Amino acid sequence: MDCQEEALFAIEEAVELYRQLAADQPAAFSPHLAICLNNLSICLSDLGHQEEALHTIEEAIELYRRLAADQPAAFNPDLAMSLNNLSNRLSDLGHREKAMLAIEEAIELRRQLAADQPAAFNPDLASSLNNLSNCLSDLGHKEEALLVIEEAMELYRQLAADRPAAFNPDLASSLNNLSLRLSDLGHQEKALLAIEEAMELYRQLAADRSAAFNPDLARSLNNLSLCLSDLGHQEKALLAIEEAIALRRQLAADRPAAFNPHLASSLNNLSNRLSDMGHQEEALLAIEQAIELHKQLAADQPATFNPDLAMSFNNLSLCLSDLGRQEEALLAIEEAIQLCRQLAEVCPAVFNTVLVNSLKILSNCLSGLSRFEEASLAAEEANKLSQESTTDHLTVLSSK
Repeated sequence: MDCQEEALFAIEEAVELYRQLAADQPAAFSPHLAICLNNLSICLSDLGHQEEALHTIEEAIELYRRLAADQPAAFNPDLAMSLNNLSNRLSDLGHREKAMLAIEEAIELRRQLAADQPAAFNPDLASSLNNLSNCLSDLGHKEEALLVIEEAMELYRQLAADRPAAFNPDLASSLNNLSLRLSDLGHQEKALLAIEEAMELYRQLAADRSAAFNPDLARSLNNLSLCLSDLGHQEKALLAIEEAIALRRQLAADRPAAFNPHLASSLNNLSNRLSDMGHQEEALLAIEQAIELHKQLAADQPATFNPDLAMSFNNLSLCLSDLGRQEEALLAIEEAIQLCRQLAEVCPAVFNTVLVNSLKILSNCLSGLSRFEEASLAAEEANKLSQESTTDHLTVLSSK
């Protein structure tokens, strides 16, 4: 049994004891039960049990709402914390709109708390702003996501200047997210500077505490690879993603439920880097490994991992097409499109763009097989969707 599982058994035992105590003396023991439920949710999430983690944090929030209604000064901080964690759990399960509502409520509480006690609550406010930026990005609100992460960064720089040992990890995390937001908006040079600063911090942190910070180092290496590739530095990009995969293989070997999703993502990126450099056979092997992992993950948590599975099928189709295996490429892109259509029905603002890309790949595949009429229909659908997305975006902008 590893440390995570031991922690789970311990917190489950604590929850059971506090349930019994709170049943007899709710005023005395409900706060203890609530914090144990919060911690149980985190343990369950770390072990990949996302549905159970969500139900547990929802129970914690129900308790904290009652407590905060009677004693807001005492329990609003805990309510904000549990709302922050609820947002993370919802996001893990692909419930993006609900995740954003939860984090917005957490931020409203934390702004009030930080206004009165900035030294005590600015760290919590910065953390929630970081999470809000991720939620906004997931929903396609790129400009707003950038503004929010910049606010979080400003807070973390102030905090890390005074207490580097405590806040350099948070500063590094927000730099990593800043890089992603900048990259989303096409500011590649600035994105590279941000991820390089994050990398420098994570290397220092992982040198002292590898078990704690190797996951973060791997994440930043993955994002560094993307930045370098976007700027045309393909050999450096390949080296960065290979280092990320080496770390993530070690992590996934010990805790597959927690780290297989990250390993799959890096394998997908490795395939892209190899393809960029003309190593098509190696690229195919990498994307096949990614798909195998994504299929396993999506079987258990389709709402969370179907987007990644669709992306991997896209890339598989491109790899197969580059190798002249057009019939197999067609089958792969058809699977991607089936997933993308389902996703776009639920959240068109986010996934219509992905569907457009898949339809373009489908059109190319069909053309390669001399099925020109079908190729034309796929291209027409892609253009129509693209125009509709542009019109919707302009309508939203004009209504602000």
